[in-house]
Amino acid sequence: MEYRLLGRTGLEVSPLCLGTMMFGDWGNQDVTDSIRIIHHALDAGINFVDTADVYSAGGSEDIVGKALAGRRDDVVLATKFFMPMGEGPNRGGGSRKWIMQAVENSLRRLGTDYIDLYQVHRPSALMDVEETLGALTDLVRQGKVRYIGSSSYSGSQIVEAQTASREGHLARFVTEQPPYSILVRGIEEDILPTARRHGMGILTYSPLAGGWLSGKWRKESAPTPTSAARPGARFDMTSTANQRKLQVVDALADVADDAGMSLIELAIAFVINHPAVTSAIIGPRTMEQLDSQLPAAGVALSEDILDRLDALVAPGVTMNPDDNSYGANELATSARRR
Repeated sequence: MEYRLLGRTGLEVSPLCLGTMMFGDWGNQDVTDSIRIIHHALDAGINFVDTADVYSAGGSEDIVGKALAGRRDDVVLATKFFMPMGEGPNRGGGSRKWIMQAVENSLRRLGTDYIDLYQVHRPSALMDVEETLGALTDLVRQGKVRYIGSSSYSGSQIVEAQTASREGHLARFVTEQPPYSILVRGIEEDILPTARRHGMGILTYSPLAGGWLSGKWRKESAPTPTSAARPGARFDMTSTANQRKLQVVDALADVADDAGMSLIELAIAFVINHPAVTSAIIGPRTMEQLDSQLPAAGVALSEDILDRLDALVAPGVTMNPDDNSYGANELATSARRR
């Protein structure tokens, strides 16, 4: 497996990053099997692992910590904080109080004394970014964190954070973690070029668009509408946007067939073939899913294939706005001009 520089950090990481959200109560509850999957990914050449404190309420970090015992120094380990981790105030967010507590909790669960990449899981519209950056800078100086990053930040929020770091002589975000897939291309318009200008590495999540590009959801065999496992408008098959997505998925499957690869390989290769993307986070729940995703690391897409993909989903377009992780605060009713 070929490795890539993570922004301007000098770290070399694999083009596939093992996401571990599906290990624990949210997915694979068999700890032994989850550890086996993580070891298989490492043996295949993946050296980049991403988790978060909120995944299975810390369960994912526990499993990752067990899996990396004896192999920690060979792995670039990333985790995230921000989401609520319990009832009551001050159990989440980007305040100094919570960050200092959250990092100790993550270090304990991960069984390590340092985190390679500590990421803010979401931006906050309610506090100054200097508050978060100041606390993270202290963690870097203490050696508990090597680098810091952001996740689901808008272009303007990226610039604001970079400016605050420069003016305040604070540690800067060296990575951004946005959603990106053939069906969710909104970051091409602003996020990717902005991050590149600031020398940030990009590790994208959901290259299979939440399962839409896994090959199992097709127009002739569309799953039932929203369910307990797939709640919300993103998976409401009665919506016009999702009906269009089913048509596109069928066409994408034809492109994959013509290219002699699976739809999964095409979808992941599309992400990691973008020159601004460092690594795509894959999130297998089973060994079979991991094995179906690993070959994408070696797939190069021709200009003809990329042109066909652009014809199906134009650059910068997210087919269903409900798939977008951005704009939750900026477009809230209270923030609109009217």
